[in-house]
Amino acid sequence: MSELSFSHLDPMGHARMVDVTPKEPSHRRAVARCKVFMTPATTTAIANREMKKGDVLAVARVAGIQAAKRTSDMIPLCHPLLVGSVSVNFDIGDDHVAVEVSVETVDRTGVEMEALHACSVAALTIYDMCKSADRAMVIGDLALWEKTGGRSGVYRRDP
Repeated sequence: MSELSFSHLDPMGHARMVDVTPKEPSHRRAVARCKVFMTPATTTAIANREMKKGDVLAVARVAGIQAAKRTSDMIPLCHPLLVGSVSVNFDIGDDHVAVEVSVETVDRTGVEMEALHACSVAALTIYDMCKSADRAMVIGDLALWEKTGGRSGVYRRDP
């Protein structure tokens, strides 16, 4: 057997949830970002709140918050966490909407998956709200940008 081991596999190779009970709770934070690429006409309609389905960014913000809280329901080996705060922000560019999500907790494991899940669901909600106007939209550049807390310490993606 190689020196590489997988924390989510037991000695028999079966999937398992990592035991975090011996860990002490600590403050943890994660930031994820992605972009929804679209036509300039679509970004203008979003900015002017002219989409037929309503206020795209308001709905996407709530969807992202809800997704962060329900991550363990969708990602099988994620621990259910007490999410302390979720912030979902948008920046409208000429041909995209950038999504940034920050999630914080005081718990035994990090919130990277919660931030990534929330970011992707917010982006999918933007797509859903705008698909009648622009079916060529593309969701991309989903990445973890920052993580603090826990044993592995601080991670910041180089811009």
